[in-house]
Amino acid sequence: MNTELFKLIRPQQWVKNLFVFVPLFFAGQLFRLDALAYTVVVFVAFCFMSSAVYCYNDIIDADADRRHPVKCHRPIASGAVSPRAAYLLMAVLTVLSAATLLMLSGDILTNVALVFGFYYLLNLAYCSKLKQFAIVDVCIVAFGFVLRIFAGGFAGDIVLSKWIVLMTFLLTLFLSFSKRRDDVLRMNETGEAPRKNTVRYNLTFINQAVTITAAVTLMCYIMYTVSPEVTEHFDTDLLYLTSVFVLLGLLRYIQISVVDKKSGDPTKVILHDHFSQTVVLMWILAFLIIIYLS
Repeated sequence: MNTELFKLIRPQQWVKNLFVFVPLFFAGQLFRLDALAYTVVVFVAFCFMSSAVYCYNDIIDADADRRHPVKCHRPIASGAVSPRAAYLLMAVLTVLSAATLLMLSGDILTNVALVFGFYYLLNLAYCSKLKQFAIVDVCIVAFGFVLRIFAGGFAGDIVLSKWIVLMTFLLTLFLSFSKRRDDVLRMNETGEAPRKNTVRYNLTFINQAVTITAAVTLMCYIMYTVSPEVTEHFDTDLLYLTSVFVLLGLLRYIQISVVDKKSGDPTKVILHDHFSQTVVLMWILAFLIIIYLS
């Protein structure tokens, strides 16, 4: 594949699609092979689908990206890839996503396909218009992750708890507000808004939004770990201990956002910040030990 086309599909962002495994993980069924196989199929299909959306996003944003100090190097904005080629790649990726889903069957295929269809249409609307509205934009991004866990739940035949849905939405809303903070900082430095809706944000609002969503996310997680339904399901009351790692992870991300001013791309933070990687790994290990080995 041409290097520029490879950059256009943003494979580094596929890590976001790991959210489809969240239902299996929290249900304690990560090693149920049939459910795991179906979830892997959904993960691959989401990678194709999300890359198709990235193609469309870069086509729509090409003019604005050319005025951005970093995004101006994106394949379409730089002129390395034509809009026509991007549309063709988008169509191919969409077909590949649909074809991958055909590996599923029955009600699982129907339910997952409905989630994918809604995700696709919602994101096309987001790229075309909805991203221009402050607050609405971050909510749609967060809801995209909720749709991922719904797809994963259908794939694994797992009924999602209200806690999983709330935590997913709140955590990704927190990350989205943190990402918008970088846009506000760039606007303050250059006097030009990176996005049309950036003028509807300022540092005071963003800082408060980040603080509120972080606090509510942590509280929601603690309530999840001590809720009777969860302690009964896993037959343990030790899950609350993992809250320490959630708190550390949130504080670290706030530090990166406020002190280092480098929260523009959550994926890069996770892939390059060793402290964050360690906290996430320790949280996963602690959770696995408590629910699978205790």
